[in-house]
Amino acid sequence: MTVTAKDRSASTPSGKVKLPCHCHQPVYKGYFADPFVWTAGGCYYAVGTGRHRAGKAGRSAGRPDVFLVLRSQNLADWEELGPALVSPDPALGTDFWAPEIACENGRHYMYYSVGFGDKSHHLRIAVSDSPCGPYADSGIALLTLDDCPFAIDAHPFRDDDGQWYLFYARDFPERDGSGEAGTAIVMDRLEGMTRLAGEERIVMRPRHNWQLFQRNRPMCGRVLDWHTIEGPAVLRHDGRCYCFYSGGCWQNETYGVDYAMADNVTGPYSDAGGENGPRVLWTIPGLLTGPGHNSFCAGPDGASMWIAYHAWDPGFTARRMHLSRVIWMPRGPVCASMENSSRSS
Repeated sequence: MTVTAKDRSASTPSGKVKLPCHCHQPVYKGYFADPFVWTAGGCYYAVGTGRHRAGKAGRSAGRPDVFLVLRSQNLADWEELGPALVSPDPALGTDFWAPEIACENGRHYMYYSVGFGDKSHHLRIAVSDSPCGPYADSGIALLTLDDCPFAIDAHPFRDDDGQWYLFYARDFPERDGSGEAGTAIVMDRLEGMTRLAGEERIVMRPRHNWQLFQRNRPMCGRVLDWHTIEGPAVLRHDGRCYCFYSGGCWQNETYGVDYAMADNVTGPYSDAGGENGPRVLWTIPGLLTGPGHNSFCAGPDGASMWIAYHAWDPGFTARRMHLSRVIWMPRGPVCASMENSSRSS
């Protein structure tokens, strides 16, 4: 089914309909990367990766100090509600990335990664009775560093039968027939909301030139041409599963959003058609730079679908949240804001 507000466990916000424009302008001026938008209690909420690390003052006082939460009635105007997560034991890490929220049986589950810089990231869960927090770390690591030395970008997805799955990104340092050395998308079934079934499957590995993160990158004790796809976001449309992902390097204009399709949530997935570049979001020189790491929500008009994503400001000082309407064409999903823009080859 197409994603709707109901899929985010709440009704579409009501009232006067006001939608974001399609002029490649951010809807929130602050630093707000990896935006995840969902609905609860008749409001839109957004949570994302911030610029700063967790603060010791917040941790010692038991106050939230990580992951700013925003709220909106219309997707166009956003207010700050403050940090959502009370940072856990500093021994787990100081850098917190890419939170996403799943609502089940009245509880709100935050899936996020924590590590030191870009090292030792692992996936954890925090829980709250309120969509805006505070979220308290559950003490549960979905994957330990022994299980997986690097895992980020957890995305919970509930299929039509009510079963939850977790899509996430992890490293594969060996090049083989399924892809290049790099960061790839995998998935596993969730048991309850806090435990993986241990049935990890590869969704897609990077294998196209446009997905290059960095040549000659020191990784895993070697120097590799590292490729990256990350930031999964899954939905169903006309009975098929679409796994959207961001590829390339998040630090520059190569970043963009493409997708893979499957008949079943567990795959196999195909990204046929995406060989030459991202088909959903890409850099438009002078207008949009490095767009990626997206989520989806239903519009306040009750009919449209919107994609939330970040892009760099012109000075490369901050990644900011953008929103664009999604249009389903015979060739696949496209963003209304990209329809008249040619993709650089």
